Amino acid sequence: MRDFFSKHGIWILLTAAALAVTLSLLSYFSTTSSVLHNAAGVVSYPFRAAAQAVSGWVEDKQHYYRSYNDLIEENQALREEVAELRALSRQAELDRSENALLRELLDLREQRRDLVFESAKVLEHGSGNWTSTLTLNRGTNHGVAVKNVVVSSEGYLIGIVTEVGVNWCTVRTIVDTDTELGALLFRTGDVIIAEGELALMGENRLRAVYLPNDATLLIGDYVVTSGLGGYYPSDLVIGTVESVETDDNGFAQYAVLAPMVCFDDLTEVFIIKEFEIVE
Repeated sequence: MRDFFSKHGIWILLTAAALAVTLSLLSYFSTTSSVLHNAAGVVSYPFRAAAQAVSGWVEDKQHYYRSYNDLIEENQALREEVAELRALSRQAELDRSENALLRELLDLREQRRDLVFESAKVLEHGSGNWTSTLTLNRGTNHGVAVKNVVVSSEGYLIGIVTEVGVNWCTVRTIVDTDTELGALLFRTGDVIIAEGELALMGENRLRAVYLPNDATLLIGDYVVTSGLGGYYPSDLVIGTVESVETDDNGFAQYAVLAPMVCFDDLTEVFIIKEFEIVE
């Protein structure tokens, strides 16, 4: 007997363990579900888990795409709102500029009741080797004519109309080489001539010539239109004395004048259509 257990004891123990496990399983299955039903559940569990995982993934993707589409729509709405606000801001800025310009024009009209103005926008800045011009959006339809004088909103002299179309005109600026007009040294009352000069035109400058021998010019002196001859209204500021030079012959002096406006920066000007002529 002892030999039997020594030889077969391990198998007896394994068999007993297997029976115990089997009895335990049968007891469990009998209290929960049938063997086949439980076996089917065990077999189908991985598929159910996989299906649930796939369903969860699909739901997550659907949620992601819905959120993504919502973000796209929200972003588009924000872009449209920003564009609208920018448009309103630009319009407000244009309105402010226009109101400021109208106030300046009103002030100019109050100061110069002898002048009749027509506002105009600058369409083009033209310059060449010999010329300095502006093209404006006013013409014969607006009562503009050749020889009309053009000024800034402050009343500073810009030039004179040299060519007119139906709805446009060309202005020769005061630094153009063909410019020549009667002027006054405002401080002293000396009568001089202001004219364009080729060497100065590129520097946006002109010069005052025929200075009296006893003229005492100071840097910063104002030079204005004299009004003599009937081409220009009187007392329009042409510019200020920037320097006093001697001509190439070494005999006569002339003054370099700096205009009161930068022609390249002009966007809106005023055309003087009528004025009182000084005799």
